[in-house]
Amino acid sequence: MIEWAAFGLDILAVSVIVAGVVVATLKVGIFHALFRLDQSSSESRFKQQLGNGLLMGLDLLVAADVIRTVALESTLYNVATLGLLVVVRILLTWSLVIELEGRWPWQPLPAAADGDAEPQRSADST
Repeated sequence: MIEWAAFGLDILAVSVIVAGVVVATLKVGIFHALFRLDQSSSESRFKQQLGNGLLMGLDLLVAADVIRTVALESTLYNVATLGLLVVVRILLTWSLVIELEGRWPWQPLPAAADGDAEPQRSADST
């Protein structure tokens, strides 16, 4: 039963990542076509949409690995492998947050942030 739960989370994670890519591509393409947005605005929206799907998928993959390791195969080798996977995925998440928000994950949001993609534009220009 636990095997199926972990497998289901793996499938869900891949589905979330694929759906995130498709939705981001369609949303940005439609907005760009309808509203004739400039290129930098479209790229910023695409990166934000794509990043959200990737972050959600990575979280689900970590959950599946934790379930699989803790509930099924609690050997020292598997726990060490899980630790390595978690470290790699944390680094991936941090790099996505830096790319999307232009700040380290532990830094507070800028006071002027009102939901716009302003921090991304300043980070992209460097």
